[in-house]
Amino acid sequence: MDTLSQWFGNCQQWLFETLVQPALFHLGLSNFIEDGYDATMWLLVGLLQVAVLLLVFGPLQRLRPVEPVTDRRQIGIDVLYTLIHRLGVFRLALFFTIDPFWDSIFGQLHIWGFAPFQLDQYWPGVTDQAWVSLIIYLLLFDLVDYLYHRAQHRFAWLWALHAVHHSQRQMTMWSDDRNHLLDDMLRDVVVVFVSQLVGVPPAQFVAIVAITQLAQSFSHANLRMHFGAIGERLLVSPRFHRHHHSIAYDASTPGPAGGYNFAALFPIWDVLFRSARFGVGYGPTGIHDQQPELGGRDYGRGFWSQQWLGLKRMVGRDREPPVAAPPSRPPGAAEGA
Repeated sequence: MDTLSQWFGNCQQWLFETLVQPALFHLGLSNFIEDGYDATMWLLVGLLQVAVLLLVFGPLQRLRPVEPVTDRRQIGIDVLYTLIHRLGVFRLALFFTIDPFWDSIFGQLHIWGFAPFQLDQYWPGVTDQAWVSLIIYLLLFDLVDYLYHRAQHRFAWLWALHAVHHSQRQMTMWSDDRNHLLDDMLRDVVVVFVSQLVGVPPAQFVAIVAITQLAQSFSHANLRMHFGAIGERLLVSPRFHRHHHSIAYDASTPGPAGGYNFAALFPIWDVLFRSARFGVGYGPTGIHDQQPELGGRDYGRGFWSQQWLGLKRMVGRDREPPVAAPPSRPPGAAEGA
């Protein structure tokens, strides 16, 4: 861990001195030098992630695709979402909005005597085992993601935003960041609150975000892959998560949208909360009312139209087409392999 941290720090310093610092001076923003150094960290993490997508996940998709690529324009929109989120643009927006809010709240709490309870210290000897500490925090934040994800499918106003993500009919490794920006900001409020509450070290937090994002890019990949009967219950695979995006979700599930397999990293949460479905094949993805025979609802073809329609759905100005619910499959029936 120390070796990785040192290598990453050297790369961050080089990128900051070569690119970010000169750009800030050129733009007359020298008063943001310290913040620019932190932003360089997120930029470097994003560049490494994009490299993994292109050099590892991309070849895997071409080797064992679930379906042929037929809508490159929508994949291109997903690439735009990914670059916005991974290369610091979205993180910069959070820096000026959400982060200062929580910094002021917890700063005042510290003045009043509050201190984070340091979750990793409750595991004997964990302070000397950085990898164990990282796994504990990954489990915690995966649970937070699971609960927030369930809420997105349970409450109509959250689903109105989350539907942007599920409306992709051509799911690939770029689809993870296809989210409504307001939805992502709300999720960040929750994540930052929890991280402040449990006292996650900054370096650990960066690693948690990077690992989670890469894992979710992999689980969204157009890739015919699973981890077997045991492995499928330990880590989320492309097959496991593809069922979550299935266009044939169970409409009887409570809430505006049904679904299974909500976990981002560890299926244990789906198992514990009885929302897991294993060995279900590789069916088509999307939302049922996108189908022409069920109304052909428009979720937007471009970035801005997807964002605008999401807001209209949230406030009830974009009414659903008057169609019947999708037909349910016989009990135990699996999707097409």
